[in-house]
Amino acid sequence: MDIIKISILGISAVLLSQMLKNYKPEYGYYINLAVCICVFLYVMSKLKFLLHYVEQIQNMIHLDPVYLTMIIKMIGITYVAEFAVNLCKDAGCQTIAGQIELFAKLSILVISMPVILAFMETIGELM
Repeated sequence: MDIIKISILGISAVLLSQMLKNYKPEYGYYINLAVCICVFLYVMSKLKFLLHYVEQIQNMIHLDPVYLTMIIKMIGITYVAEFAVNLCKDAGCQTIAGQIELFAKLSILVISMPVILAFMETIGELM
């Protein structure tokens, strides 16, 4: 029931930051940032379980580890970028958030290029 703990933490932080908004608005940002980092670190601690299951799936379907590693990297980039973008948007920095999104998309494209090239080679061999 970790979701209940995380939800209570988030709701408490929102209520506390709203109460402090009238007195010291910057404290609300600090509270939001601290809670976001805590939740992010908690999620990162759960990743070892996910990686264990991914390894089991890899062994069951005999998938090339390069492709699975690539998929995990892409998912990681997506989650980290989403986290950073939401923090930037919450602080009112939409321009920085947009740049982070753009960099994340380009990073995913760069990581996926070997797969795209292999796909193109396969198509070339069929023709």
